[in-house]
Amino acid sequence: MQPPTAQSPRQALQQAVAEAFAEVSGFDDVDPQVTACHNNTMGDLQANAAMSVAGRIKKERGEKANPRQIAEQVVAKLGDLPMLASAPEVAGPGFINFRLAPDWVAEQATLSLASQRLGIATDGDPQRVVVEYSSPNIAKQMHVGHIRTTVIGDALARVFTFLGQDVVRQNHTGDWGTQFGMLIERLREAGGVDEADIGDLEGFYRQAKQRFDSDEDFKARARDTVVALQRGDEKERVAWQRFVDETRKHTQQVYETLGVLLTVDDERGESSYNDRLPGLTQELLDTGVAEVSDGAVVSFTDGFKAPLMIRKSNGGFCYGTTDLAAAEYRAKHLKADRVIYVVGAEQQQHFKQLFATYDKAVEQAGWPGGVTFEHAVFGNVLGHDGRKISTKNLDKSLPPDAGPEVLQLLNLLDIAVQKARSVVDEMSRDLPDDSKADLARAIGIGAVKYADLSKDRSSDYVFSFDEMLRLDGNSGPYMQYAHARVRSVLDKAAQAGVTSDGRITTLEAEEELALAKALIEFGDVVRQVAADLRPHVLCTYLYDLARAFSRFYDACPILKSEGEQRQSRLALADLAGRTIAQGLDLLGIEHPNRM
Repeated sequence: MQPPTAQSPRQALQQAVAEAFAEVSGFDDVDPQVTACHNNTMGDLQANAAMSVAGRIKKERGEKANPRQIAEQVVAKLGDLPMLASAPEVAGPGFINFRLAPDWVAEQATLSLASQRLGIATDGDPQRVVVEYSSPNIAKQMHVGHIRTTVIGDALARVFTFLGQDVVRQNHTGDWGTQFGMLIERLREAGGVDEADIGDLEGFYRQAKQRFDSDEDFKARARDTVVALQRGDEKERVAWQRFVDETRKHTQQVYETLGVLLTVDDERGESSYNDRLPGLTQELLDTGVAEVSDGAVVSFTDGFKAPLMIRKSNGGFCYGTTDLAAAEYRAKHLKADRVIYVVGAEQQQHFKQLFATYDKAVEQAGWPGGVTFEHAVFGNVLGHDGRKISTKNLDKSLPPDAGPEVLQLLNLLDIAVQKARSVVDEMSRDLPDDSKADLARAIGIGAVKYADLSKDRSSDYVFSFDEMLRLDGNSGPYMQYAHARVRSVLDKAAQAGVTSDGRITTLEAEEELALAKALIEFGDVVRQVAADLRPHVLCTYLYDLARAFSRFYDACPILKSEGEQRQSRLALADLAGRTIAQGLDLLGIEHPNRM
């Protein structure tokens, strides 16, 4: 049996308003553009399509149309809607404002509370969504630069899963290429292939790069080793596998510490496409998708001056070739409907060209079509000097509250937990030490993740432990405290023998109505995150929700109220706590019951 499904405010209005616009305009594909009112004194929701419809009438029919008159005609067509407290009002050039009825809001909130999924239905026609994220390089430790791709990608995968999509996680590890020839040769010189751990490998890699750039004999040996590796020679393969296995130990430790859902089974590195590259290149040549230019195989696409490199003039393949093979694999074998690449902004040009080349292969080579490829761009993590944190500018870019060890992701997380412990020791002095340790881990890791996820992914942000661990403002600890505060209220009610029948029936005070309205928007927010690939929208919603609960708590006594009002307010608090917890779950952040 399907669980009770609540209607979100936008869902409730969207269809009715769209039908009214269709009747008035004659267009059956009008998006009514239902959004939250910027000024809540005007209403709760607003439909803004009258202006665009008027423009479309003029463009397609050559007729003048007045947006305000269109809006007034739409209002007349709507008639009485049960979710509205009063008739819609037209404002300005054609905005239609709606105010929700308290009884309807209470009904939807009650339905949400009665459902394990908070009344949010799964999508009826699920898609297969492939999410590529994290993608560390083999033989290197994960560093601060990996935090964004890893936590953003994980949050998006969680959101899609919650909405009922068929999610395939892909960890496109950098496990192939010239660097492995360099590393194998350097380790052979040192006699340390079998004993090296991840820290040793990274140090040897830096030495190997220096030798490769300065020693022609070493460079030639390294290139010969790469050829042997690509050919499948046993001793090179054994050494390469040793690097992969050692790196996996490190990356899985990072994922477990972060609470990220990636596993070894999600790993599909560049090497996994190696056998496909020669045939793919020939196929692109045979179908005219690619051509030979100065000895190299390239693909020219409209809008780009330089072509996408498929095969170098020396016969070597590059990451453009591997990315094309991965795109084909995801479309053909994984049968993806939507493929999302959570990769930094520096790669925007590459992915635009990659997607254009894939489209060309669909047309000319018969590759699978109907797949949506999207690049979820993210910005840089900055130091206090406003520059990207990197080994090249360590002294200037490191935050004042961090040392060089912050570059390594595991070290960064350890420091965050240590700093969180001092916060826990101050605010939770009566907890036993083992409980303090668990709480410090939840707060420290959650603070780092939330600080990243709460920023618009396309923007840069400045790394600061002090900002991350604040107990006020839009921070992870504040959201965790908000959840713990709700749990405290419910625990006190249980201890006093006060229970709720799960019905939200009275929304008389302004603060409780505002909280209920915010709670029933949760489904719309989650779907917006899935559509726009922006987890910060969920963070902003949760922060606003926590503040709405705080205002409700201060203005509306719960345990000191009586009768129906008390049980209704207790139910409203329960729904607030469950919504905050579910939101944090979707972000991959723990929500302790006590702080």
